[in-house]
Amino acid sequence: MTQFTERVISIIQSIPAGKVMTYGQIAALAGNPRGARQVVRVLHSMSRSHQLPWHRVINAKGEISLDEDMFSQKERLSSEGILFTPSGKINLSLYRYEPVLNWIAEEDM
Repeated sequence: MTQFTERVISIIQSIPAGKVMTYGQIAALAGNPRGARQVVRVLHSMSRSHQLPWHRVINAKGEISLDEDMFSQKERLSSEGILFTPSGKINLSLYRYEPVLNWIAEEDM
């Protein structure tokens, strides 16, 4: 497993209930600002085996990505207290999670 993948998994596991992160935000924090699609692949291939809270990852517009799990994702987020706008978006200024990561400081030293 690559260091990027390990970091993505760690970041996703750290998202608390009632908060969300975007694919791009996770990619950037994991060390690849252009790696949002890689985050999608990690979610699709490793969510079950690593028990990732996949439903807490959304797109940069504050929207749930359209797929077969869309309704399940919205229900899960709603059950955690996240409110949706009338247009179905999540207010990122209210619900975005901004973790502090140790490896960023380690690499800057």
